Amino acid sequence: VMSFIQSEGRNASSELAEKRGVFPNFPGSIFDHPEGKKMRNATVTTIAPTGTISIIAGTPSGIEPLFALAFARNVLGGERLVDINQVFMNELRERNLYSDDLVEKIIEKGTLRDIENIPDDMKRNYVIAHDVTPEWHIKIQAAFQKYTDNAVSKTINYPNNATPDDIREGYLLAYKTGCKGVTVYRDGSRSMQVLTVGGKEKEKPESAVLARSDRQVRKRPAIVQGMTFKINTGCGNLYVTVNEDQYGPFEVFAHLGKTGGCASSQSEALSRMISLALRSGIQPEEIVKQLKGIRCPSPMWDRGEMILSCPDGISKALQWYLGLSEKKQGTLFPPETENAELHLAADDTPEPVNGTTPSMEIPFVACPECGAKMIIAEGCATCPACGYSKCS
Repeated sequence: VMSFIQSEGRNASSELAEKRGVFPNFPGSIFDHPEGKKMRNATVTTIAPTGTISIIAGTPSGIEPLFALAFARNVLGGERLVDINQVFMNELRERNLYSDDLVEKIIEKGTLRDIENIPDDMKRNYVIAHDVTPEWHIKIQAAFQKYTDNAVSKTINYPNNATPDDIREGYLLAYKTGCKGVTVYRDGSRSMQVLTVGGKEKEKPESAVLARSDRQVRKRPAIVQGMTFKINTGCGNLYVTVNEDQYGPFEVFAHLGKTGGCASSQSEALSRMISLALRSGIQPEEIVKQLKGIRCPSPMWDRGEMILSCPDGISKALQWYLGLSEKKQGTLFPPETENAELHLAADDTPEPVNGTTPSMEIPFVACPECGAKMIIAEGCATCPACGYSKCS
């Protein structure tokens, strides 16, 4: 078959060469000899991947055998489509072999090999990819490669129990038989593959289940205890409540002063997701790591520390809570902190000089007007380049 296609393709290319001339590198090529034909094309045949085209045409792809008489195709969006070969179904009906039970068995197995009441000639005709040994897959590819100018697209299907040595032998055989390239696939080597035999969902391998780690969300007790932190942010006062159960931090509530709208809704949404993560067993330190340092155009000083944004403020509240929880002894709050504010060391807070606070740079915060680095001057975020002030 491929010899005929190649011969006809070269004849057509030779006819074009008489009209339009040979391809630029014809001199010195394999066609440049006294008995050779003039060629318009350096190559005329290839066997390309035809997955999508074959689906549209309702045919096997390229020189592949049927993957299965019935198989599931996992498409975008996680949808699972069952595909049954219609030529085979029509023959079942013509031979009066069709029954719902028989079709269910074929959908489950994908092959006729172990199904009774199917004539031997049908079993010989409707051979699927996994009925063919990898050695013969490669030999079929080599037979087509002999009469193909470019490479041949074909999948060498290996069973799930194939070993690295089996794959190695396949590569060597492909090389020895003249294949220009080879593609191998071991069934089940990926937790989610495009084509799977049968119409029912296969049981996931244990490794895939372990990798996904099925987390269970802890139920909320009727009563919980915690702390509420008031944090000064560029959007107003942020009140962050961190509650705990017997296992540690359990939920977070974030309320942004009297404001509403987008900022408030985002703070509420973020606190809900943090609560879900905590109740699912995510370590609070990992949550702090993800949120800490997120910046917005309106940073603000609070207790000698820069609050870069509302998410950054929530992360700091959770971090402060963890620090206090380590120090408490039998009570939620240490006895000596009843009237004390949370803050860093005293020397970390800017000291007034002549009634004013010295200028202090805000780390990596850009002016919303001109983009220059802002500074703190007289207790307010100010841009030295354009004069923009957070307080004006």
